[in-house]
Amino acid sequence: MKLHPYAHAYRQNSVQTATPGQLILMLFDGALRFMNRAIEGFEEKEVGARNEAIHINLMKSQAILDELQNSLDHTAGGSLARTLTDLYDFMRGQLRLANTRKDSAPVRVVVELLGDIRGAWSAMLAQIDDQAPAASAWVATAA
Repeated sequence: MKLHPYAHAYRQNSVQTATPGQLILMLFDGALRFMNRAIEGFEEKEVGARNEAIHINLMKSQAILDELQNSLDHTAGGSLARTLTDLYDFMRGQLRLANTRKDSAPVRVVVELLGDIRGAWSAMLAQIDDQAPAASAWVATAA
């Protein structure tokens, strides 16, 4: 999909100015968007277009899951990082299964799981944002 030059500049600026936490949120959003496009592809009547929409969007989703897994810090993350690694492996397996069988059910499972993780991540970022002004105000008055 070709973006309007202004939309492309906006997206590029959004990525370049995002915090690491916001970048992870963007990855979740991208994976969910591609999986939803794949689910829409299952409704396509023309077989070639159907298979292409499913395959391309599931491959993009798997690539994002790879990136999410690569972003995990196993030293600081401990058991949570190991659990997420296993979960991302499961999700990629479900997407491969959906792609080979052309079955939307495994994609829907992954959308639900990743949506839950995305929601928790977003809530954590919001909590950090809510605490940041109070912390900076405290530092300013202590100085």
